[in-house]
Amino acid sequence: MDNGESSYRRFLEGDNEGLREIICAYRPGLMLYLNSLVRNIHTAEELTEDTFFELMKKRPEFSGRSSFRTWLFAIGRNTAGKYLRKHSKLSTVPIGEQEWLADEENVERSYIRSEEKIMVHQAMRRLKSEYRQVLYLSYFEGFSNPEAALIMEKTDSQIKALLHNAKKALRAEMERSGFEYEE
Repeated sequence: MDNGESSYRRFLEGDNEGLREIICAYRPGLMLYLNSLVRNIHTAEELTEDTFFELMKKRPEFSGRSSFRTWLFAIGRNTAGKYLRKHSKLSTVPIGEQEWLADEENVERSYIRSEEKIMVHQAMRRLKSEYRQVLYLSYFEGFSNPEAALIMEKTDSQIKALLHNAKKALRAEMERSGFEYEE
């Protein structure tokens, strides 16, 4: 599979295997990215399904102005944004918070292998949302600054500034947690 574009094109032409390939390739990363936005792994899983359902039902046109993955993550971000706007007016108390935190840890541990990366990811949870997003997109998913800018609806210079500030905040958070940097 190139970058998902050919699978999506095949899906649009009637080959459902193309959509299955997209889901298999992008589901874990998309779900963890959406989790960085909504901070609930179960909700992130539902939003991931909603994102793929939107591809299946609405069949939006992929213009090719970015990579397929960038485009897909932007659709996911918009799906999460709709969810957050709708649910920001509701006052909810998380039931079984320990249970979803345990589930979140299992997903993270299977996706992020080393102990250091897990520490970094846990420290990222304590950062503000924009910092979590830009760090996740840049370092965990490997998006370039222009791609992250498209997904987050920011300019290149805003992404550079966000990355700089996010790295400083992450370093401070890691030091508060007792992490020692090797020189």
